[in-house]
Amino acid sequence: MLERFFPDLYVKSIFDIPTEELKKRGIKALVFDIDNTVAPFDVAEPDDRTAGLFKSFASEGFSLCLLSNNNKERVELFNRKLGAIAVFKAGKPGIKKLNEAMKNMGSDKSSTAVIGDQVFTDMYCAHRAGVLAIYTEPICSRDQLITKVKRGAERFVLNIYKRRKGNGGI
Repeated sequence: MLERFFPDLYVKSIFDIPTEELKKRGIKALVFDIDNTVAPFDVAEPDDRTAGLFKSFASEGFSLCLLSNNNKERVELFNRKLGAIAVFKAGKPGIKKLNEAMKNMGSDKSSTAVIGDQVFTDMYCAHRAGVLAIYTEPICSRDQLITKVKRGAERFVLNIYKRRKGNGGI
């Protein structure tokens, strides 16, 4: 039952995503949550290091998407430096907008990975859509109130995951 919230891969941050291993698995599209995955929720735009990482992913041939439950203004402002496909009010863990994003990127469930910091939204969305689920540790401890409420339950789920699977890995 809890497996639907477990990641397929656990990494410390987006900077630790093993792109060569993902390519071997046939992954061609990377779908990122924004808040506390790519940047803290209260940071309006990505820093130069993050923008460089996204350029690196693109130069390696990955299609890129930001898939956020946040509003249009937040997502569009954040995406200006990144140039990814940007989806706001995604309704995660619902999969409708993720499926639309995959269609726009020319990918499908076998060639897409979702990267996020929340098990009840990002990991569950990925599993519901049948795509690879990559968990990143939250960037910082600052969160929106609703997310703070869920973090305790997420720690419980992740502790069970770690006991069963170790600390992750492909």
